[in-house]
Amino acid sequence: MFFFRLKRTLKLGAKSLWMHRLRTTLTMLGIIFGVSSVVAMLAIGEGASRDAQEKISQLGSRNIIIKTVEPTEDKSAVGQQQTLVEYGLTYDDAERFRGAIPNVRVLVPNRRISEQALYRNKRISIEVIGTVPWYPEISSLEVTYGRFITTTDTQYKQGVCVIDEFIRKELFVFDDPLGQFVKVGTNYYRVVGIVNAQKTNISAKEVQAQAGSSNSDSGANVGKIYIPLTTAQNRFGEMTIQAGTGGARLERVELQEIIIQSQTIDQVLLTRRSVQTILARFHKKSDYEIVVPLELMERAKDVQRIFTIVLGSIAAISLLVGGIGIMNIMMATVSERTREIGIRRALGARKRDIVMQFLSETLIMTLCGGVLGMGVGALIPAFVTIFGQMRTVITPGSLILAFGISATVGISFGIYPAYRAANMDPIESLRHE
Repeated sequence: MFFFRLKRTLKLGAKSLWMHRLRTTLTMLGIIFGVSSVVAMLAIGEGASRDAQEKISQLGSRNIIIKTVEPTEDKSAVGQQQTLVEYGLTYDDAERFRGAIPNVRVLVPNRRISEQALYRNKRISIEVIGTVPWYPEISSLEVTYGRFITTTDTQYKQGVCVIDEFIRKELFVFDDPLGQFVKVGTNYYRVVGIVNAQKTNISAKEVQAQAGSSNSDSGANVGKIYIPLTTAQNRFGEMTIQAGTGGARLERVELQEIIIQSQTIDQVLLTRRSVQTILARFHKKSDYEIVVPLELMERAKDVQRIFTIVLGSIAAISLLVGGIGIMNIMMATVSERTREIGIRRALGARKRDIVMQFLSETLIMTLCGGVLGMGVGALIPAFVTIFGQMRTVITPGSLILAFGISATVGISFGIYPAYRAANMDPIESLRHE
């Protein structure tokens, strides 16, 4: 009996809405746009968050990255006469980390130099990374062709290199890179392998930008070339000349980066404290920066959570406006159908029957608007991805949230008009013209 009455009520409500199709459609637009904006906003925020977290996760959740930075007091000396400035990480630091921290699984010292690479008549800007054979163990680096640097290369300071996909596409358009010689600076290197392309240089100060950034990467270097650390030390040395407005100066930096990998994730923060203690003891100047990807990921999640709340709140306002529109139309409908309400009451309809009649019309408009809004909301992120080159991710939770909010708004703003219709005096309603 209950389902029969519910079916009859819904059928009556759908028939009433169909009689005023234009008004119903215009009323539903508020819900459609509100739901679509919620879905689209959450998809854009989720896409930006995942993009940032993937970039950070490439650095390794168990890794601790120590980078050389130029101290503030040394920067202020650029305009002075030529002097020798020493700062940054050293090989002694790497040995201290290896000997003093018990839970270190892998330790990788790196040198990073910006240079020009030449192959035939093609010249590009690259980043030379002098590293050790076990570097792929602590990174997302994968050898796609050939091999990586070996211990023999390192021991005998071989002039070999491994290039990434960016350099392969730029320099070796039609040639097989393996066995070819690339000129970097004033020396030649034989290509022995190709690795996947990655641009993962990130600092703690950049996590805010990464959480809301697109897929574009900054930097003038086209790609990376990996050579043995001993070769980099032998051929490039540790001295560089920095020119300034008031003259030039010599800088001596042994290592630009040291990467430490803990045995477990639980030991990352403990290892970080040990690293901080060792560096503070042997470095009088603030010439280093410690980056912990695990901490960056937590910060990125916090930023994404705030970002989602703000975007969701803004989009929910449009749903609120749509609910007000539904309430306004239903109030007008009650006034127009006063005589109909009086006739139904006179024929024995109860107050709850009147409430169900008008509430069913509100629910039909809201649910139909919610379904159409989810469809439109799924199309908007697709257009953003195609034309805006920005990653978007639609999650089932965002669809459920948007539809749930629309249904809640529809019921909330439909109750008062239905209640007002049910409490009309039947006699007064019958007299209404």
